[in-house]
Amino acid sequence: MQTKISTVMLKVFQFPTLVCLFLALGFLFVACDDKDDQVDDLVIPNTYDGSNYTANTTAHTTVRTALINLTNEMKKGRTPGTKVELGALNALYSSGTPSLKSYTNSFYNGKIEGDNGFLNELTKASGGTFVPGTTTGNGGTYGAYLFDENGVELEQLVEKGLFGAALYNQALSLMSKHTEFTPAKADQVLAMFGASPLFKSSDNATKHGADIDRFMANYGARRDKNDGNGLYTKMKAALITAQAAAKATPANHGKMLEAFEQIRSNWEKINAATVINYCHSAISTLSSTNPTDAQKAGALHSLCEAIGFLYGWRTLSTSGRTITDAQIDELLTLLNYPVGAPPKPYVFLTAPLNELPKLQQIISKLKTIYQFTDTEIEDFKKNWISEQSR
Repeated sequence: MQTKISTVMLKVFQFPTLVCLFLALGFLFVACDDKDDQVDDLVIPNTYDGSNYTANTTAHTTVRTALINLTNEMKKGRTPGTKVELGALNALYSSGTPSLKSYTNSFYNGKIEGDNGFLNELTKASGGTFVPGTTTGNGGTYGAYLFDENGVELEQLVEKGLFGAALYNQALSLMSKHTEFTPAKADQVLAMFGASPLFKSSDNATKHGADIDRFMANYGARRDKNDGNGLYTKMKAALITAQAAAKATPANHGKMLEAFEQIRSNWEKINAATVINYCHSAISTLSSTNPTDAQKAGALHSLCEAIGFLYGWRTLSTSGRTITDAQIDELLTLLNYPVGAPPKPYVFLTAPLNELPKLQQIISKLKTIYQFTDTEIEDFKKNWISEQSR
């Protein structure tokens, strides 16, 4: 009788024990599966793999070339007495497969094309002469540049504006669906940034040939003093990480998303740092004693570059930027280019004492928006490619 009772009791105790054991093993297996989904085994190389870059960026190179050619055609208007043909500009902007126009967001495309668009206004200004403070006529050359009657250098609003409205706009589209992000798309984002897979951190073609930095990458290199902490360096690291994550397993998509955020953040900071640089430059020139017409034209050129860099970010996807449209509009108003009202950048030349404090306000506002340090603001005064002869 004792033996039977013991046997029954053993079976009773064995059942919950086995259940617990199976439950524990099941939990362990689930935990292991979850852990596998979260594994971060991404090996990030020191260099970018450019082996397929040329093949992967054929379409994007077409758009880059169109922007370069469009800019060169607009620059013809800088020569006194030279007329620029609207048909040639429109063809360079809207022709090709893909076209530069097809990469441009609808807002900025509306500013470039049309009877009152930048391209048409540029052609009307070409061949004439601009006199600061005289707003009759259509404008013309002043110093080494072409301005409309209000002192707006339309070439800069087109070229620098398209750095954001077309090139960055396309990069955002490429990064919008991380589950479909491939090494080919990493190459395409790199192409839109303007760097080569070698990341030369220089626009010196004599030293680096075709591997120089162009577009926003060029300005990123200018703002980076090559100490390992600069914006260009951070962009390089983020692009290398994005490519490595695209090659890896889905378990590393978290790293990809982190890389995307770094790309977006540092790209935008380079844009802002460049606006700060041009404000510094204009302040330095226009606060000097008796600047020449050539110097004043150069300062107005810098301010129009700043307008272009800012304006091109207006209406871009809010998930791809920190700055808001309201903040952009405020900064453009300080640059005497108010949205929806007649512009008058020329006033910086005719009344510098009253106008230059606005540029210091722009620097302060951008410092706050992007949390730049005092050291960074000071460093942004320089073109570090030139400073370091890179």
